[in-house]
Amino acid sequence: MGFREIEKSIIKKYRKNIWSKFVKSVKNYELIQENDKIAVCISGGKDSFLLAKCMQELQRHGQFKFDLVFIVMDPGYCEMTMNNINENACKLNIPITIFKSDIFEVVEKSSNEFPCYLCAKMRRGYLYNKAKEMGCNKIALGHHFNDVIETVLLNVFYNGSFGGMPPKLYSDNFKGIQLIRPLYLIKENDIISWTKINELEFAGCGCSVTKGKFASKRQEIKDLISNLKKTNNNIDINIFRSLENVNMDTINGFIKSKKHFDFLDFYKEKE
Repeated sequence: MGFREIEKSIIKKYRKNIWSKFVKSVKNYELIQENDKIAVCISGGKDSFLLAKCMQELQRHGQFKFDLVFIVMDPGYCEMTMNNINENACKLNIPITIFKSDIFEVVEKSSNEFPCYLCAKMRRGYLYNKAKEMGCNKIALGHHFNDVIETVLLNVFYNGSFGGMPPKLYSDNFKGIQLIRPLYLIKENDIISWTKINELEFAGCGCSVTKGKFASKRQEIKDLISNLKKTNNNIDINIFRSLENVNMDTINGFIKSKKHFDFLDFYKEKE
């Protein structure tokens, strides 16, 4: 299947579940402005490649001008993974720029108990730096609806905190650069369906460090949500909505701009 047919499938067959939700995210969260230069970060998986195609379509049919570059960081992938990324980029007509890093090597040598966390943190830094080098003011990542709700439960269960994954945020270390998540409202099952319909095969994690040694907490959460949906089909929607409906009068404390506030700070004001 050619890239033109794949592009049409996003606009037509998946107009309701992918394209419309993509456009809604961009508009509602004000993710893209005129004259932005955005680095679309491609990991090699289904989500980032779909993001790249949606961004291309928006650039082509949108109401204002903005620039795109498509960057792929090679943290130490094997030859097979890199071949898969290059083949899919060619098949989808995405002009990628590849740059190397030593992330896998560094993570493997570290004694870090959470190598996936360290890897993700380092990846983000390299991507911000490359985007800045290329004159971009934003980087776009392929996180979707399911990533958001899974992050909520991961924080509650394993960090003892309530927090999500916002649709956009400013970088703390790279002044003037924002991170945006245009797939924010798109469900993973629809991305998988789009992949299968178009007979696309994307690379997995490609990690040469963990090699399956670490159980995935995120997979545990995926399975939990899937089981809960069997008795309440709105479970995922409700988790997402909880991020928009935090009742500040019923919580014991919160963090704002890295400062912790206790409910007593406001309770005493009513005395």
